[in-house]
Amino acid sequence: MPLNSVSDVHSPVQAWFEERQWQPQAFQLDVWAACGRGEDGLLQAPTGSGKTYAAMGHVLSKASATHDKTRGVKLIWVAPLRALSADIAEAARDMVHGLGLDWEVGTRTGDTSAKDKARQRTALPDILITTSESLHILIAQKGGAERLSKAQMVVVDEWHELLGSKRGVQVELAVSWLRHKAKLGNRKT
Repeated sequence: MPLNSVSDVHSPVQAWFEERQWQPQAFQLDVWAACGRGEDGLLQAPTGSGKTYAAMGHVLSKASATHDKTRGVKLIWVAPLRALSADIAEAARDMVHGLGLDWEVGTRTGDTSAKDKARQRTALPDILITTSESLHILIAQKGGAERLSKAQMVVVDEWHELLGSKRGVQVELAVSWLRHKAKLGNRKT
């Protein structure tokens, strides 16, 4: 389905908000629009204000609007703490379900079972919630470049917690690597 404007892309997420009797915050609308233009940015808002839905809203709404059925990781969410991963996954599943998407939401942390890690070596979930350390393990695995290179967005949660640390450097290197792979597409390097 051809989309005529950015507002067409975001109509599914706006409808989902309306169904829940929510009104999108101005910063959420701004984030969705900026993502639609391919911009990078930093989002700072109070806890509980809807940052998670702002950050993932564009990618999920676009997939819903275009009826995208492709499989594989589309959104990588880097959380500094494993404890945050469960909350983010719950919010992601709620939004995925509400937008009618058949997307898998999965986590990859030190707590991930060996069975799930083995499955992720061949196929990653559509939304991958991970830590900086686990993201580097995925990058280093055979086929990691292929599995991760189609990601449309990388969200780094609680960036201020990572700044100036080894983990922050890991995130910066991983994001740089992902951008490089996305630009190269399927070419071998």
